Amino acid sequence: MSESTTTALSNSRVLVIGATGGIGAATARAFATAGAHVVAAGRDAAKLAATGAAHTARLDLLDNDAIEALFAAETAFDHVVIAAAATVSGPVGRLPLEDAYSSMQSKFWGAYRVARAARIADGGSLTFISGFLSHRPSAASVLQGAINAALEALGRGLALERAPLRVNTVSPGLIDTPLWAGMADEARSAMFDSTARRLPARRIGKPDDVAQAVLFVAANPFVTGTTVTVDGGGTIA
Repeated sequence: MSESTTTALSNSRVLVIGATGGIGAATARAFATAGAHVVAAGRDAAKLAATGAAHTARLDLLDNDAIEALFAAETAFDHVVIAAAATVSGPVGRLPLEDAYSSMQSKFWGAYRVARAARIADGGSLTFISGFLSHRPSAASVLQGAINAALEALGRGLALERAPLRVNTVSPGLIDTPLWAGMADEARSAMFDSTARRLPARRIGKPDDVAQAVLFVAANPFVTGTTVTVDGGGTIA
């Protein structure tokens, strides 16, 4: 982390939504290391407690009243990051519509609700987390790609609508997070190894790789309306 980033974020108030997940947790830690006062938010109280964050808030992105109440009760934040989402994958023709709706509700409409309600101080930022499937489609994950693309478009539009508030999106590639814990160890290792061989970076991503990109867009006052891709070169491979 550069000294300029640390200086820019020191003593800032930051809300990280989805702070119990791999990327969200790494982001909350990175902001805290930079000297920010972090509120870690998520649905699961036990997981929030396990983060060790000094300040936590229970929050479900499907609950608009709770989102509005959180921002009404808090002093304006300097930076808000949305790293929470629950999505499913599968062929469009076989994926139940209810599951598709739920995925969109969680990742896209959840971010939309936060963007409507967020109270962010002058000079602050709002950052979404999307995913590389928006620009590198997969036949097995069409829905996720569409949701990510919609989220990135939302970020670009909001950067205009809510200017001078800065709005950006960070798009990760394959990241080693608890998201993959449900896979058998051998299958997960094989997937990681094959992907690492294909990527120009010759490894898969770590949550901290994404967190550093989030801190960059939060700290840099001339970055807005953009999507920062953190995929080890996957887009060009």
